[in-house]
Amino acid sequence: MTSPERDPQAEEPAAESPAGQPRRSGLRNPERAVRGLGAGTLSLEALVLLLAIQPIRVVGGDLSGTAIGVVVALAVAAILLAGMMRRPWAWNAGTVLQGLLLLAGLLHWSLLALGVIFALVWAYALHVRRVILG
Repeated sequence: MTSPERDPQAEEPAAESPAGQPRRSGLRNPERAVRGLGAGTLSLEALVLLLAIQPIRVVGGDLSGTAIGVVVALAVAAILLAGMMRRPWAWNAGTVLQGLLLLAGLLHWSLLALGVIFALVWAYALHVRRVILG
């Protein structure tokens, strides 16, 4: 009988970060993955906001020019923040953006609904960030 071959990689200790501490996740670059999550969330939010303007006007009724301007400004801010996720303050700015979208609910009830949805999604992204990065 021959003995089964051993996998040399199975005997190696868990991969360690440059600081000598074990990595908390199996991701090659956890910071990049978390930045991608934040940027993707903000990009999706901007897209939904821009695509929601016409249905809100048709179904919801009174969406004033001011409200449309606010929606476009929030979408532009989300796109800009998505591109700045490398900056440490961008996560706080994203949280402020969610609060502003909730406040836009004073202009139209459907903006409040979108604000609640995206605030929950952003809260989940912050949770994932905290779990992965520690």
